[in-house]
Amino acid sequence: MPPIFHNQVARRILLFSWIFCFPFVTPSKGQSIDTPAIIPRPVSMHLQPGNFILNDQTRYWLSDDSLRPDWEIFQQDILQATGFRLSPTSRLSHRNLIAIHILPQPDNRLGPEGYRLSVSAQQVELSAKTRAGIFYGLQTLLQLLPPQIESHEPVKLPAWSIPCVQIVDYPRFHWRGLMLDVSRHFFTKQEVEAYIDEMARFKFNVFHWHLSDDNGWRIEIKGLPRLTNVGAWRVSRTGDFGTFDPPQPGEPANDGGYYTQDDIREVVAYAAQRHITILPEIDVPAHSLALIAAYPSLSCTGLPYAVNPGSPFYRILDNVLCTGKDSTYLILDTIFAQIARLFPGPYIHVGGDEAYKGFWAQDPRDQAEMQQNGLHTLEELQGYFERRVEQIIIKHGKKMIGWDEILEGGLAPEAAVMSWRGIQGGIAAAQLHHDVVMSPWGHCYLDLYQGDPLVEPKTYGMLRLDSVYFYEPVPPGIDSSYILGIQGNLWAEHVPNLRHAEYMTWPRALAIAEVGWTPAAEKNWPDFIHRVEAEFPRFDAQEVKYATSMYQPIIQPVRDSLTAELEVKLRTQIPGLTIYYSFDGTNPDNFYPAYAHTPLRFPKGATELRVVSYRGNKQMSPVIVITKDALQKRL
Repeated sequence: MPPIFHNQVARRILLFSWIFCFPFVTPSKGQSIDTPAIIPRPVSMHLQPGNFILNDQTRYWLSDDSLRPDWEIFQQDILQATGFRLSPTSRLSHRNLIAIHILPQPDNRLGPEGYRLSVSAQQVELSAKTRAGIFYGLQTLLQLLPPQIESHEPVKLPAWSIPCVQIVDYPRFHWRGLMLDVSRHFFTKQEVEAYIDEMARFKFNVFHWHLSDDNGWRIEIKGLPRLTNVGAWRVSRTGDFGTFDPPQPGEPANDGGYYTQDDIREVVAYAAQRHITILPEIDVPAHSLALIAAYPSLSCTGLPYAVNPGSPFYRILDNVLCTGKDSTYLILDTIFAQIARLFPGPYIHVGGDEAYKGFWAQDPRDQAEMQQNGLHTLEELQGYFERRVEQIIIKHGKKMIGWDEILEGGLAPEAAVMSWRGIQGGIAAAQLHHDVVMSPWGHCYLDLYQGDPLVEPKTYGMLRLDSVYFYEPVPPGIDSSYILGIQGNLWAEHVPNLRHAEYMTWPRALAIAEVGWTPAAEKNWPDFIHRVEAEFPRFDAQEVKYATSMYQPIIQPVRDSLTAELEVKLRTQIPGLTIYYSFDGTNPDNFYPAYAHTPLRFPKGATELRVVSYRGNKQMSPVIVITKDALQKRL
């Protein structure tokens, strides 16, 4: 997937603030000023007069003791900020009550993950068909409380007030996922659990765990100790991933880490308590340099390689498993057998992307495999490999899913496809009646720039918030029953720590959450932006880092159609902002010229443009400085 693609494309806190306000948003057209700011937007929500006041006298009632784990997570969520540990009651008539129950009769409208939430001044009533629905309803209830509910420290408020509201809610798609790459940079078990916590707030239900790649093997496999003794460690490098020096002789490999099988079980259980299924990925046949560093005989060359630290290697080192060796399939059988036992979800992700086939073309064992099986192209050889791997995975009781390259040599009979290079792979798989998760890089890759590269941390490509929000996962003419859902992917070449992972994830993952949950007809961009802004104080209270890149001016160089002279168009993603600019080398503010939708031309002698956005008198973006030469290069 990414590092090679990065080469092809381009070489690919806010301060903690106590904002004492309710989670309401400024109204958009047709919206009341008091409309609660819920993300993802519920299917149906009707505001009523009044408020429910949560206090230390509030009681709760559970219809079934099986709901206690979901309640306890909610209780812990509110305890730190409020200090309230609520007591149970057996009396449904009790005032100041939160009543939670599983519906005794099926409600086909709600489905397996929907819920009903009714808040009056006397009582909160939450009902659903399943525990998952109850959990999601409790996440909505959290969002109805003031932002300070997310604080890790006690907060004194005049009242913990919940608006009276009637909500009926259920998801559009079954698969609502985020992927975290822990190979390019290792994240500890505690950091992974923190990321899962953040996902749970917004009703994501799949955590795709990218556990192996060229840059690190991250999971213990019994009987294959070199996977973690060797494959989990690389030499340390800092700077621009992809341009690092290769490992030097005698240099210690001390950067990395891995999860023990006990760690894996703990994270799986932690996610399951939050109704999140973990999708493990072992990326083969390519992206396997860490595996090959541990067991060199698995490649065509058999040469000893080090785990790659982020130095150039594509087409230089052999990072692809040899398809013509029985040992390849024996080791994969051992690996996938243990993966299947550790992860209770239905799928195992096998990667399958970006396999350079040049070493296969030169290897007599791979060529013999092609001849014996009537294969005419190297793409068909990969298809043969994928079908053999699928049989291993099926043998261990799981289904296979892979990146869309697994289509190229003939799709394995029961495989699902995750479409990343665009939507065409998803379309092709759905037309073949295979399940699809849509994850096109141009709409769902969270490691791309989200604002102007001049003021953003280095990465590659561009994915602004609006490009995520306006994505439609079901292509025209495709049977929607084959589209399982949507997934955002965070590749970690340029993401060295959890704080930056949060910055790259939020708020763009809020848009993915809404695309995956909310009916397409109910999506509303201005309303979504208001709700995103209402979420920022909650992130502040939770001490989660996020990006405010959506406020930045977008600078678009163009050429005049008659004179070919350089011109500059400016715009913003979100409504209600004004762009101010200067050509004189000084920083503009709201007393400078305002952009009026007419393309700008550089005055004689000017060499740079500076732009900034304001809402009223408040500066919303950093000043962005771009030279005339840089604009010419962008053309």
